[in-house]
Amino acid sequence: MNLAPKLIYGTAWKGEKTTHLVISAFLQGFRAVDTACQPKHYREDLVGEALEILQDKHSIKREDVYIQTKFTPFSGQDPTQPLPYNSRDSIPAQIKSSLSKSLASLRTSYLDAYLLHSPLRTLPLTMEAWRTLMAAQDEGTVRAIGISNVYDVGVLKALEKERKVQIVQNRWYEGNAWDKEVWAYCKENGIIYQSFWTLTGSPALLTHPYTTSLADKLDVTAEQILFKLAHLNNVVPLSGTTSELHMQQDLAAERIVFKEVLDDYKRLTDLIWS
Repeated sequence: MNLAPKLIYGTAWKGEKTTHLVISAFLQGFRAVDTACQPKHYREDLVGEALEILQDKHSIKREDVYIQTKFTPFSGQDPTQPLPYNSRDSIPAQIKSSLSKSLASLRTSYLDAYLLHSPLRTLPLTMEAWRTLMAAQDEGTVRAIGISNVYDVGVLKALEKERKVQIVQNRWYEGNAWDKEVWAYCKENGIIYQSFWTLTGSPALLTHPYTTSLADKLDVTAEQILFKLAHLNNVVPLSGTTSELHMQQDLAAERIVFKEVLDDYKRLTDLIWS
């Protein structure tokens, strides 16, 4: 599967509805899914169930699907729920156990991408974790490696001394000023930048006159404008919508053309990057 899908279906907080929603998203046209081996927020097993149903009943083959999951450090886990590893084990042992659990839950022999869900509590531990991901990549179990929730370019530079970071997944929204420093580093260094919290976290931009005016002129939604803006700025958004209509609209955003409204588009981008 292509390393850089234009849009990814996010499965956080879907609970028991995960199977139904992933199937629905893929039947609307999604071909990429993001999850994590973190029981308190994700049902990785139900993502796997959905992918199996899509293959068996809808002929959507594994090789046509982008599957991305994450190793979540103990600090991000709920210790009252079953953990995918023994928290007393070494970091490499924890990652190997979590990865094995992910592969089994997702019913696949490989992952298109495997991310650290966040930096660990110290840089040396983060580096140890990164080297374990590198080993999994060398073995062919994962095709691309990366990190999420990393807002310090220094961490990325440290990781890249060992191996190139291929994916960063961060909040990209008005509340963190669009993560300008990390976004720019990724753009300059050929790193795929994925975003989450982009719509939910940006109510002011979605209702700004520049956005609504542009949406009205193109007969699309403000949310579609923001997703198209993301695409044009080297950002791959995650969509976690539960609405089939919004799934269709999110996918259609890629086809929006700003050719006749370039001044309006520039005004909106200046608003973000100013």
